[in-house]
Amino acid sequence: MPEDTENTSTHLTIVQLIPNMLTIAAICAGLSAIRFGVEGNYVLAVQLILAACVLDGLDGRLARLLNSDSKMGAELDSLADFLNFGVAPVLVIYFWALQDLRGVAWITVLIFATCCVVRLARFNVAAKADSEEEREAAGAYFSGIPSPAGALLAMLPMFLSFAFADARLLPDLVICLHLILVGWAMIARFPVWSFKTARISRNNVKFFLVGFAVLGSAVLIYAWITLVVLCLAYLIVVIWSVLSHRMAEDRKGH
Repeated sequence: MPEDTENTSTHLTIVQLIPNMLTIAAICAGLSAIRFGVEGNYVLAVQLILAACVLDGLDGRLARLLNSDSKMGAELDSLADFLNFGVAPVLVIYFWALQDLRGVAWITVLIFATCCVVRLARFNVAAKADSEEEREAAGAYFSGIPSPAGALLAMLPMFLSFAFADARLLPDLVICLHLILVGWAMIARFPVWSFKTARISRNNVKFFLVGFAVLGSAVLIYAWITLVVLCLAYLIVVIWSVLSHRMAEDRKGH
């Protein structure tokens, strides 16, 4: 009997491995996005990064639901986040619009990737130990924008271009400045509201589901315009989070 118990505790079912399988799939999507970016298939490259965002949102939640959390899974997820949100998006943007700037553009790529990896490292430390960022570990607020949101905001110039018949709407230097600002926002210490803490009352669930259906339909039918609107809406949420937090701190001070 003791031997059976030990064997049971050291084995995982295929179902329990699904979260790690999703993380590996996200890594494959990110690497493939870079490949298609090199080949000039920018729409597919962006779609693969978006798929990686979806998979990133699923793997951790499934791990908790299936009781299959592990240190290896956590490290794998962090490495996948760096590839999918700190490397793939900025390289695809570089191949898409910035190669003519050469050195300036490559410095921008390095700055963005460095900001992302610093942001991920800081989050990992905050999640493992008590610190000034314990709110972030608890899920109430992020300190700076999270890396998936940073990746989506970084690709906003591409969303705009795809939405308007591949028209290049922003100059190359403006795109570089945009990437640097997004990178800074990932490592900045201003509070950003986390949607993990959102609660929907039972009376409003039906309205939420209808709204979600409308949003899903918009993403399927008018994908690029919808993504532009979502990015701009998220920027408004970020600004609102900072202002509301400062007002709350001022009230406490008085």
